[in-house]
This record gives sequence, structure tokens and C-alpha cells, in this order.
Amino acid sequence: MTQQILIAVMVLGVIGAFFAVVLYFVAQKFKVVEDPLIDEVNEVLPGANCGGCGKAGCRAFAEACVAQGNMEGLRCAPGGEAVAAKIAELLGCAVEQGDPQVAVVRCNPSYCGDKRRSNYDGLTSCAFAATVYVGESGCAFGCLGCGDCVAACQFDAIHMNPATSTPEVDEDKCTACGACVKACPRRIIELRNKGRNNRRVFVCCINKEKGAAARKTCDNACIGCSKCEKVCPVSAITIADNLSYIDHTKCIACRKCVTECPTKAIHDVNFPTPAKKAEPKPAAAAPAAPAPQPQAEAVELKA
Repeated sequence: MTQQILIAVMVLGVIGAFFAVVLYFVAQKFKVVEDPLIDEVNEVLPGANCGGCGKAGCRAFAEACVAQGNMEGLRCAPGGEAVAAKIAELLGCAVEQGDPQVAVVRCNPSYCGDKRRSNYDGLTSCAFAATVYVGESGCAFGCLGCGDCVAACQFDAIHMNPATSTPEVDEDKCTACGACVKACPRRIIELRNKGRNNRRVFVCCINKEKGAAARKTCDNACIGCSKCEKVCPVSAITIADNLSYIDHTKCIACRKCVTECPTKAIHDVNFPTPAKKAEPKPAAAAPAAPAPQPQAEAVELKA
């Protein structure tokens, strides 16, 4: 009996040793050596894991940077230029200076006036509402007002205006990560260059219906009249699908299109308000001429 137990133990020991050797060689064969530079790059990143870079998270972004050896086509929106410079220093490469961007909401239902046609009473989700609901004004392109963009923002940079039920972006907090852009089912939010002195000009409408149909649902809808396109001196405006679009990489913010737009669909942001011209003072009335004094009649004296 004892001998059988010893034989069983020896057999199990041999089998265990055999599989240990096999596992050792397999581990050596498929061993993955991770570059320690990945950890260094990851420590520089803000750790937001927002996905704005197009990767699964900050760790995946760091792996992509190290694997590529440079930052071409890679950008950490929350980190901005400061983080990009640190990563470039670790990688030993140059970094392209990009223009800072900000999220822009291209819809404002407050301009729909008294054209509200219905009220939505369902699941508070734009993604769900978009499948069953057109919108309060009947515009199939406008904001649904459920706040999916607010929930998606990790930087507290976007909030719903209770008066208009539309999102408003805090420029100082926005990192242009693009989370709100992805969350909006109507694609009314866009990332645009902040512009010089944070001044921007854009078409605040994405309605692609023809002019008459667009005006039925919104007083300030773009009607694709091409007036803005004709006055633009740098060809930054194009008309497609009855909708005007301003290329922010070409726009020089001359604002000629703003004054030309008949429906006020083009918005200009952060421009100084022109000072009102002082009304000319009325000219002082000239003093009245003195009334002529009656002359004494000559009296002829008779002798």
C-alpha cells in the first residue's frame, strides 16, 4: 500500500514538472515586454479617460503614442498644448501646435417663437426621443432638450438652459474632448476653432429642408438663400442641401455674412457690441430779430 502511494506521488511529481517546463517555455515564447515609456506618458496624461482622442482611454492613448513614436494624428483634448509638449519631450519628437477648439451648439429653439406644436413626455434621453419624437416645434433637425450632452461631459462644461431647454457651453471649462458631440443624436454640437480673441461666426442651424418648410418650424432657420456665400470675401461659406455652412479654418470673422443673413441664422460670438452713436443735439434756435420800431409821422406845420 505504501509503495503504491509513493509511485502515485512520483507520477504526479513527474507530470507536474513536465507541465511546469512546458508553461515556462510557452511563457518565454509569448512574453510581452512593455515599454516603460508607456507608464511615463500615462502619468503625464490628465486621466480623464474621456475618449476624445479616439482611443479606449488614457492608457490606450499612451500606448499609441509610444508605438508610433510621435504625436502625429494624436491629440489629448483635455490636456491641451501643455500635455502635448510634455509627451513630445518624452518621445523626443516635435509637436504640431493646433488651434484651440470649443464645442458649439448649432441650434436654439428659443428662436422658434410660438411655433411649439407638442410636448414630449417620455424617457429623458435624447437617444431614445430621437427614435420616436420629432421635436416641440416639429423640426426634425433641432435639439431635443433631454440633456444627453450634459451627462456625457466630464468637465461640467455644458448645461441646459431652463428657459430655452437647450445646452449652453462654458468656454472656460470646455476641453473640446468631443464627448457631447458623440452623445447628441441630432449632431447639432460641433467642435470649432475658438478663433482669435475667442470670436467665432457660425450658422446656428442644421435644418436641411427647403426655405419655406424650414421657416414653418423656426423663424430663424437657414433658408439656403446664398446671400452669405456671395458676400464672403474668402469663400469660407458653402451651400449644400439647402443649408449654409461656414468653414472655421477659412473664416476671417469679417461678419459680412451676419448682417446679410435675412433670417439671422448666422451668429457671431464674443464680438464687442458697437457703441451707439450719440444723437446730434438740436441746433439752437436763432434769436428772433427785434421788431421794427414804428417811425413818427412827419407833421407839416402851417404858418
